Amino acid sequence: MSFVPGQPVTAVVERIEIQKLSQGPNLVLGFCIGGGIDQDPGQNPFSDDKADKGIYVTRVSPGGPADVAGLKIGDKIMQVNGWDMTVVTHDQARKKLTKKNEHVVRLLVTRKTLEEAVKQSMSRPGPS
Repeated sequence: MSFVPGQPVTAVVERIEIQKLSQGPNLVLGFCIGGGIDQDPGQNPFSDDKADKGIYVTRVSPGGPADVAGLKIGDKIMQVNGWDMTVVTHDQARKKLTKKNEHVVRLLVTRKTLEEAVKQSMSRPGPS
């Protein structure tokens, strides 16, 4: 999925709600991210568009909060708790995800399998 910054984006998204896990003074999400407008998009293994500077999930801890919620490696994070994540730096994304006073993180993500499923359903002939 490619887009032009500042222009509307059309994407098939899934809502994912992650309950942070308390580990001592820390709240854990159980996943890592890569990408951002300050990173080299050519290093992104999850996007076919090598100009894509989005935020992607690069690791999900098995059995952790993100895994239980259904987050997948390669998911592109479009929003965090209503905040647009399509044009942010890596550090801005990290800060939005790890706010200390938020015990729940609500994400809008897109993934290739979601887009492929919609494309397949649209190309099937309807009932006769």
